[in-house]
Amino acid sequence: MNRSRIREEAFKLIYSLEIQNENNLEEQVELYLESNNITDENAVEYIKDAVFGINKNEKEILDEISKYLKSDWKIERISKIDLSILKLAIYEIKYKELPFKVVINEAVELAKKYGEDTSKKFVNGILANIVKE
Repeated sequence: MNRSRIREEAFKLIYSLEIQNENNLEEQVELYLESNNITDENAVEYIKDAVFGINKNEKEILDEISKYLKSDWKIERISKIDLSILKLAIYEIKYKELPFKVVINEAVELAKKYGEDTSKKFVNGILANIVKE
């Protein structure tokens, strides 16, 4: 499984957790990996790291997003898909120190594939501002 595919699986899990709002994160991760037949060691490690890392740093990640929203926007107004993409990308940039160009490109690709027409521009704008900082 290549990195883009692994990242996409991580996004799908983050999105499903965003919708479900379940309490037992460990159980939800295991269930997702099992039901999607994800056994590749690198994929499992990456997905778990991303999900638990985002959960641990969620307040800081949401604060980063909030900083760059228009004044009349609130986090609650962002679609769950865009929010999930942003959480994953910000985690990768800020906490995993992955090359921001790669992360932003992958985030925009996910936004094109799963988001609305305006998603790619929105995601790119927020991430570009975070990187400029």
